[in-house]
Amino acid sequence: MHDELVDHLTRSTALGRGEALRVIQDVLAYFDETTEEYVRRRHRELQAQGLVNAEIFERIEADLKYRAVAPPELSLRQLRRIVYG
Repeated sequence: MHDELVDHLTRSTALGRGEALRVIQDVLAYFDETTEEYVRRRHRELQAQGLVNAEIFERIEADLKYRAVAPPELSLRQLRRIVYG
């Protein structure tokens, strides 16, 4: 599925093909969260570190600006509209 990226990683690192594919799959799974899932998970993690909600929500707000999150699911009609207007 990601052959070009696997090829790039095997050329630019010491990773073998299987290792590169596993790294890609892990990274994609990490960024596959929706915004809501990310916010809930980070809130739990930061709460476990002893932060209070005011600090937690400020940090999450700042982090979301730089976080790649899963896009919303789009229907075929929506995809067509993106392409054809």
